[in-house]
Order: sequence, then C-alpha cells, then structure tokens
Amino acid sequence: MDDQKIENLLNLALDATIREREKSPDLEAGYNPLEKTWQVIIRYSGDFKERVRPGWEFTPLSGGYGVLVLPQQDLEYLASLPEIQYIEKPKRLFFTLDVGRAASCVSAVQSARYNLFGRGVIVAVIDSGVDYFHPDFRKEDGSTRILELWDQEAGRIYTQEEINRALTAGSREQGYEIVPEQDFSGHGTQVTAIAAGNGRASGGRYRGMAPGSDLLVVKLGMAPEDGFPRTAEVMKAVEYVIRKAEEFGKPVSVNMSFGNVYGSHRGTSLLETYLDYMADQWKNVISVGAGNEGGTGGHASGRVPMDESAVIELQISEFETGLSLQIWKNYVDQYKVTVIHPNGQEAGPLGQEAGTARYRLGETELLVYYGTPSPYQGLQEIYIEFIPGDTYLDEGTWKILLMPQRIVDGAYNMWLSDARVRNRGTRFLQPTATATMTIPATAGRVISVGAYDARRQQYAVFSGRGWPREEFYTLPDLAAPGVEITTASPGGGYVSVTGTSFAAPFVAGAAALLMEWGIQEGNDPFLYGEKVKSYLQRGARQLPGFEQWPNSELGYGTLCVRDSLPV
Repeated sequence: MDDQKIENLLNLALDATIREREKSPDLEAGYNPLEKTWQVIIRYSGDFKERVRPGWEFTPLSGGYGVLVLPQQDLEYLASLPEIQYIEKPKRLFFTLDVGRAASCVSAVQSARYNLFGRGVIVAVIDSGVDYFHPDFRKEDGSTRILELWDQEAGRIYTQEEINRALTAGSREQGYEIVPEQDFSGHGTQVTAIAAGNGRASGGRYRGMAPGSDLLVVKLGMAPEDGFPRTAEVMKAVEYVIRKAEEFGKPVSVNMSFGNVYGSHRGTSLLETYLDYMADQWKNVISVGAGNEGGTGGHASGRVPMDESAVIELQISEFETGLSLQIWKNYVDQYKVTVIHPNGQEAGPLGQEAGTARYRLGETELLVYYGTPSPYQGLQEIYIEFIPGDTYLDEGTWKILLMPQRIVDGAYNMWLSDARVRNRGTRFLQPTATATMTIPATAGRVISVGAYDARRQQYAVFSGRGWPREEFYTLPDLAAPGVEITTASPGGGYVSVTGTSFAAPFVAGAAALLMEWGIQEGNDPFLYGEKVKSYLQRGARQLPGFEQWPNSELGYGTLCVRDSLPV
C-alpha cells in the first residue's frame, strides 16, 4: 500500500511478503498471522465508534487516540474514512539502592523536618509485573500496598482485596491460584522497588524513594512471537493508571523504563503525542528512561556536502539474522542513496520506484520504502530492511552513499535496530553518540531520565543522549543513579542492576515526594506535571567536567530532591 494516512513502516509491512515479514520482527510487530489481523494505533476525530465494523476490536483512548484490531483487508477501508487522521503500527519496546538514595539527596527530606515518604500519592509502574509477595511491597501488617494490578497478558485486573487473599493463602503456590500474576523477568519488581519499595526485607536499608506511597502496577502484555511489549499496550496502560488515580482522587507518578529507536526522535509519533496529551490529564508526572543506546554505535549523523557524496560505513557482524536502517532527512534536500555490499556490488540509486522496492546484494535482500512527509512528520524517511537470503546477513563493511543533487540544509540522521536485537559488532564505524535517547523519552511533556554512576560521580556512557547543542529537539531532563543499584529481586532478597531503566524510578519516586509536599500537605496544590519537572531541574546538581548546562548527556544535572523543594 502507499497511503499517506498510514505511516511508512506500516505501508512497507503491508507491501512485504509473508516470508519478508517473518524474517523481520519490526515489520511483523502488530500482525497476527493466525487470525490475519493487524493491531494499529489510530488518531481520529468525531464519533469513530459509529464506523466500527463487526469483527473489529476497538479500544478508545483519550484525546482522539485509539487502538484497533481488524482484518488486514479492512485497512484500506479504514484509511479511507474521513474520521481517521493517521494510522501507525505498534513498535516493539525494550526494557533497558542505598547508594542511589544518598546520591539523590532524599534522606534530608525524609527527616523530621519534612517527613516525606510519598503518603497519599500513587506510584504507577508500567513494566513486566511485580512480585507482590515481596515484603518491600507490603505494609507492616503484611497486607499489600498495591491498589490494583492489571495483568494485560491475562486480561485481568486484580483488586487489593484479591491480592490480600492471595498473600494469606498459606503459600506462594496457593496464592498464585488466586492471583496468578508473576514477574518472570524481574525487571518490573526491580523498578518498582527503586521507586517505592519500603525495604522491609532489609530492615529498611534498601528502601526506595517513596516507601509510603500506594502502588498501581500494570504488567504489559507481551507479543507471543518474540516476548516484547508493544507501544499500543503502553498507551492502554497509561490511560488506565491516570484514570484510575483520578478515580482514587490521588496524584500519580508514572514510571516507564523502556523504549525503542524507530522514529525521527523529535516527539512526533502517536505514542509521543499521546503521552503529551495525557500529561495534561488529572494530576500526574510521567518519568521515562532515556534508554541504553548511548554507546552502541547505532546512530550516525552529518551533513551532505553540496559538491561530493557523503559516505557512511556500516559494519555487519557475523551471524546477524536481520537489521533495519532508518534515514531521516530534510524533505527540501535532494540526493540519491546507494547501498554498496562488502564485495563492491551496488544497489541504487534507491527510491526510483513508487512504493516498496527490492534489491539483492550477495545473499542479502534489501527491502526499501522511500517515504514522504506526513501531517505529523515533516521530515522524509528512507527505510531499509536487511533480510537474509537464508539465515544470516552478509557480514563485512557496507557503505551508504548520499550523492547530492540539490542541497539546502544537508542534515541527515540514521538509526539502526535496537542494540538488544543486533549483535554487538553490528554498528556504524563512525557513530554519533548524540540523539540516542529512545522513544518515548523524546516526548516533550514527560521527564526523560539519563543515568550516571553515583559512586564515581560521572556520566554512564551507555545512557541515551539528547540532540547536540545546535539542534536541541529533546534532551534528558536530568540524570539519576543507574549503575550498580541494589534493589528487590523476585522471590525475595536483593540484586544489583545497571541501566537507565533503573534511573527513571529514582525520579518517579522523587516526583511522588514533591507531590506529597505540595498537594497532600497543602504547600502547593498545583505541584504536578511540568511544575515538578521544573523543580527537579532547578535542584539538579552539576557534575564536574562539563562546560555546558544543560547538555546532551545529563540534561540539567543529577537528581537532588532536597534542593528541588522550593523552601
């Protein structure tokens, strides 16, 4: 298909063959091969419900957003409806303490002067679930601190009463018969404990940032074919936790410790604009980890000269089963794109054909979609999917040539597949570390959180970075501890973890403390949303070795709750 209401990646996926989609998890995401249906994210106007056909599964969200499951043959009809503004396919998402608490200046606000522990505030964690049996999520009497737990995989919402019955059933096994939700990866348990664990299993030593808060937990539904959550499930989860907090009448601090690399990284995808819309609903703060793509070699950028070609070298390592490459450019610039195989064979110039184009270099197939700007994205995207002829891509140094025709701006940015799904040796040979924050940390109204090493007082090189100074579309708003953090582990006890996944919940917990001080204690009833972000930025501490603040690595500095209180 080639419909301008449909994003480029979905257009390409619809043009791809069954084999091509099976070889590319990014293209396959959202498609159910058994039912031959697609899950899509839509932006609509008017009363779209009247247009929903029998057999469609429609989940309306706030602000004219929605998630729809429908047969593949109905997508063309869907795009023809005047109420439909834009359609995107779901994207795969990737999950990316005592020392951390001290570095974040939280002890001072939990002393007798302030006594802030997050009471009266909800901490909502959207992740892989939680070990609700762990003592750090239970009160002194052994009952749960969780108000509700939505297991998207099971399609069930478990109430506080049900969780308490499970906790008193006699054993874990008996409890799981009542509430069968388990956190098999451990990621959600670890994140939740950093944000709000009370440290009961350690005598309080390893308590989190807001140990007195209530909890809302969403276990994201995972796609059965690859075990990764999708952006559509995240949007449903955000809708649920904010509306549920409004129902409880309590402010909510939302934590999301995951992301993906597909998109322009300028806040324009439907997921990002939806989060910006939800940031204005009720009294909430949304914290998102900046991702762990900073040192993976997955981003390259530069400018195409007016009088010579730009050459970008890409190393594909052995045993690589698939790879995607996005090129984002200014639409006013015109240049030809050629791909050169390690053996010297060339494909291109690309984009001469309408819609999807296919090329064969060695034993590797290139599936190419040359996009045009959309109503929500003014840049031009050139998307290339590398598909193995048999099992693996041809290894070696590939080259991407950008040959100028008419250059006005010349800037380009390229992103490879997420580092979690490519081999370590597959990377650009001259990468650019900036603009490596993952989506949705690039949304404008969330708090984007980078990571630093609190013991060594230095930036963590894996942490996703914002744009360079001359562009500054998005930056991390601040950084929090993300290296060797001690946190709760499923089954009991504690574990050491590293990554921006574990920096974000420090900020989510800090936001809960500020909202307790402002809203629940009556010092500032409007202390939520952008105001919390501004206070945290103002209180952030600057590390040595940086000449410019804010910067692409740490934003405004490192989290310090004590200095963020306006007193």
